[in-house]
Amino acid sequence: MENQQQNNNNNQQNNNNSVSQSIKNTAGSAFETVHNALEATENVAMNAVDATTNAVNNLTGNRNQNQNQNQNKNDQQ
Repeated sequence: MENQQQNNNNNQQNNNNSVSQSIKNTAGSAFETVHNALEATENVAMNAVDATTNAVNNLTGNRNQNQNQNQNKNDQQ
């Protein structure tokens, strides 16, 4: 009878360990998914920032170039 009880205890402990490991694995997968989503969001945001920076630089560069061209024309007159 004592052996049977010990076997039952061992089986229960193994089941508990299995459940705990499954929970840990699931949590790990969930955190990994969230981490990957955050990285993707960061990449999208930084691409938007880069595009905005490029657009501003292009506009500023074009305006400066036009001003320089106009100044050169005025200087020549």
